[in-house]
Amino acid sequence: MIATAVERAARSKQRLARVGGVSILTSDMSNAKPHLKPHPIQKRESGSSSGASLARLRLRLSATAESIIRGGHPWVFADSVREQNRAGTAGELAVIYDRNDKFLAVGLYDPDSPIRVRVLHAGKPQTIDLAWWAARLDAAVRRRDGLFDERTTGYRLINGESDGWPGLVLDRYGTTLVLKIYTAAWRPRLEEIVALVRERLKPERIVLRMSRNIQPAGARNEFPAHAGSLPMGKGEGESSSVRKQLWTDGEIVFQQRPGPEAGAPVVFHETGIRFEADVLRGQKTGFFLDQRENRRLVESLARGRAVLNAFSFSGGFSLYAARGGAKSVTDLDISKHALESAWRNFALNQSYEAVARCRYESIQADAFAWLAGNSGRRFDLIVLDPPSLAKRETERAGAIRAYGKLAEDGIRHLGRGGVLVACSCSAHVSAEEFFGAVRQAARSSGRKFEESQTTRHAPDHHATFAEAEYLKGVYLRVE
Repeated sequence: MIATAVERAARSKQRLARVGGVSILTSDMSNAKPHLKPHPIQKRESGSSSGASLARLRLRLSATAESIIRGGHPWVFADSVREQNRAGTAGELAVIYDRNDKFLAVGLYDPDSPIRVRVLHAGKPQTIDLAWWAARLDAAVRRRDGLFDERTTGYRLINGESDGWPGLVLDRYGTTLVLKIYTAAWRPRLEEIVALVRERLKPERIVLRMSRNIQPAGARNEFPAHAGSLPMGKGEGESSSVRKQLWTDGEIVFQQRPGPEAGAPVVFHETGIRFEADVLRGQKTGFFLDQRENRRLVESLARGRAVLNAFSFSGGFSLYAARGGAKSVTDLDISKHALESAWRNFALNQSYEAVARCRYESIQADAFAWLAGNSGRRFDLIVLDPPSLAKRETERAGAIRAYGKLAEDGIRHLGRGGVLVACSCSAHVSAEEFFGAVRQAARSSGRKFEESQTTRHAPDHHATFAEAEYLKGVYLRVE
């Protein structure tokens, strides 16, 4: 499964090879003429034969899509597939040929997603086997070398496409690793991925999370082995016909020492601050690790200020502000569960004198409505970090207006010389659109303001293509 292969074209004398139980072209893959015929995209029928008996899945794309893939983009959309030799199953490798029948790329196929193929490799053919996957995991881990010291034990190890693992992230929380998948293409490979992560990273526990769009199909399901499976620990070509894993979202798929605390929140450190993370049921993988650098900046701005953290979740910005010397911190969130977590996080950090001294309160309310009213409340530093306001492109215009309105309302609550920190995690809203909305809100307030800086992605959340760029922040000092 995880160790399926696309053989190197350099093996010029060998026309066919058996790799993971499947015959694939190896001699002249870059020049092979697969004689594809237009194939209607069709759903896999239940009871179909195992992928191991099928020919290698081969695709050709539109000229535009071909150019985009050559340029390094990791997604092949369904409407750009022009020819396909057969229907594919989720998780099998799809080999993409260019208009001259030369190898272009290989990726994970998903018949039920508008992103039909998530590219693993483009360029010259490579052998995609267990060693290839291990090297790719090691490379992602090495990219984090030197980013964190022992005071930070929570960060991202694999950031999806930008680390060569499309639709998959891996986060560290102390000795616990959280693996989250965003495409059904990874489901048939979970057993092998978990084994690989265990072997290379030696965690005490691994938790599986699944995005909502694939949970219904993944819940209590049996996963057919895809074409070209090569399970870890078995000989080449050996595979079972059905993977009878019952893994679901929030399940602990590996644990060294099972015990009564298995389901309790994980406590990790970020720049010395202790946080709990609900890795089994919490948002994302349990915590918003991507805002670490912005939290550090807020700490440097907080001394002597009254701070409002709107959309506070579990109080990340608030604790940094308190440690930075804020005279008071107010958390504002609609979720009682999130606010209770924030109180526990403050309790975890009472050893910091500044945190123990800081006046702390929480308000359970809709942040949009609260900011639009309550005109009598004034703060010296306000953090606006709402959830994504544009889940799809059709919501982009409305989201831009909403960001502007939030900034307007936030500025009204700022005292003279106050600081507004406005953030967005909406990928469908560009950085310039978001910054423009906040700047326009500041101009409309009639108050003088100075923009001190803008921020983008944390180094462990680096983005290598446009659609991966979602996080942005802007800092304004308002007179």
